[in-house]
Amino acid sequence: MRELSAYIAGALKQPLPAEVAETGKHHLADTLAAIVSGSRLLPGRKAIAYVKSLGGVKEATVAGTRLTTSCVNAAFANGMMAHADETDDSHTRSQSHPGCGAVPAALALAERGKRDGRAMLRAVVLGYDICTRANLALGPLAFRAAGRSSHSFGPLFGAAAAAGALAGLRERQVPYLLSYTAQQASGVNCWMRDREHVEKAFDFGGMPSRNGVTAATLAAGGFTGVEDVFSGDKNFFFAYAAEPDPGALTRGLGSTFEVVNTSIKRWPVGFPIQAALDALSAIIKEHRIAADDVGKLTVTIHKSGAATVNDRSIPDINIQHLLSVMLLDGTVTFKSSHDRRRMRDPKALAVKRRIELIGDEALERAPTRQAIVELRTRDGRILRQHTRAVRGTPANPMTRQEVDAKCHDLMAPVLGQARARRLLDTVWSIEKVRDMRSFRLLLRA
Repeated sequence: MRELSAYIAGALKQPLPAEVAETGKHHLADTLAAIVSGSRLLPGRKAIAYVKSLGGVKEATVAGTRLTTSCVNAAFANGMMAHADETDDSHTRSQSHPGCGAVPAALALAERGKRDGRAMLRAVVLGYDICTRANLALGPLAFRAAGRSSHSFGPLFGAAAAAGALAGLRERQVPYLLSYTAQQASGVNCWMRDREHVEKAFDFGGMPSRNGVTAATLAAGGFTGVEDVFSGDKNFFFAYAAEPDPGALTRGLGSTFEVVNTSIKRWPVGFPIQAALDALSAIIKEHRIAADDVGKLTVTIHKSGAATVNDRSIPDINIQHLLSVMLLDGTVTFKSSHDRRRMRDPKALAVKRRIELIGDEALERAPTRQAIVELRTRDGRILRQHTRAVRGTPANPMTRQEVDAKCHDLMAPVLGQARARRLLDTVWSIEKVRDMRSFRLLLRA
């Protein structure tokens, strides 16, 4: 606890290595793009209406609107929007989506505290470090197997750390921050049954961001409590982890930055579908395949991923539908992956009937999220592509230009071309931002 508290309290004073700072900007831009685009999706619209009804002191902005509200309410709404669909980033080893927790919380406290861009970036990187380490300490695979949601727990601790650092918590206050965070930790894996992605957006982004900011403002307000929630009688790990590794909380802090090990999604769809789209895209480009050429397509991905994306009612997490769209269009865009009406299109349904999904136990244990696509053409050819490192993952990272293009495509329909361009240019030079309240004008629509 002493080591972790000292690190969180001092994180904003420590310079980031150049590579880490650059990658942090990638993930900040990517999450802001998810927030802005998510403001127009169902979970985002519901979150905006909800926080508007609450009122609140004007401390932080709700992206995609002209609403300024309390930092807790803003973090909640922006968190919901950050995971309103499946465009936000993910960290495979910890089974978490760090950005939708850390970035909304950091943005809210940075605005409230009139912090500069350098502090904002360092807080975001800190959030990724604590989010992922919290889950690794819990043992994410066993944790999820027990029915608990690693996608809620890790981002909560990441949000709390980022918010706590920006709130200016001293080392002696951080244990209280973490104790109030632990008391608010919750989440069960029934989110996989959510048919409209609203509760899932709450579980992954809205709840962690809100609760993390709440913990930070409580500690900053002088609330005291348990001084070491991670050890002693009836502690956090005793309550939640069958095989905990508490040392993971601080292992590599300051030398291994987990934002560098976090994936940005090339395609605006659920992460288990990324590798399959990469593989099919390669086949289409190499062999000039179109939908009419396909006799049968078999896609094999990791077992739990297959269960998550198998023929879902939401287009951007339905793997068979998205593979059909790619075969018909040659690519997948934000617009095509969110077109619910197209799920009933006879052409898409006809292609979909030729697609088989297999969940594989061996790929479940693979170090990266992989996919094997085997396509049998009508003229008898067998075309096979095995994607081992998806574009956007740490093993095959996207360039700044690729991230910029993805983000601009997501934000421009909401903010307009010019404002989306200015927002991204500001992120790429965020060290020059003197007061994060200047982001308000860029995020409004």
